[in-house]
Parts: sequence; structure tokens; C-alpha cells
Amino acid sequence: MTTHGPVMPVWSCGGCDLPWPCPTRKRELRAEYADAPVSLALYLGSYLVQATEDMPWTPAGVCTDVFSAGPGKRSYRRQEYATPTRPRHR
Repeated sequence: MTTHGPVMPVWSCGGCDLPWPCPTRKRELRAEYADAPVSLALYLGSYLVQATEDMPWTPAGVCTDVFSAGPGKRSYRRQEYATPTRPRHR
């Protein structure tokens, strides 16, 4: 059980008072959902809906950038500083 859960309705971290999800919680989520990237995306998506309801004053796109950082985005990759992959050919 983590102490780095969200404090609502301001969405700060209960463990370190940084904006949630904080770097510690991001690491925990990467480890917890390492083999389930779709589940991580669904988990974060549910929080996205709640955060946008709690913070209607937030500029468009800010919450989306924070909560939609799924498996394809840098902040939730298994190896955050992995070497870049080759671009896919279409």
C-alpha cells in the first residue's frame, strides 16, 4: 500500500505534496502494471475523468497530459531512460 495516493480535490500527493501522480507513484505504477499496460491506461483514465471534474479551471490538455501517459509515453515506460527505438516503417 502506497502513501503516495492522490489528495482530492486538489490532486496533490499524500506522501510528498507534489502534483499527483508524483515521480514516486509513477515508479510504483510502472512496477505494478509492468505486464499490463492496458490496465495502467484504464486505471489512469479513470483518474483523468475524476480530476477533470474536480479541477474545471485547469487548462485544456493539462490533465490529459498527466493522466494519459500510458505505455507509449516516456513517463510510464518500464525503462524511463531506455535507448530510443527505431521508427516503425509503414
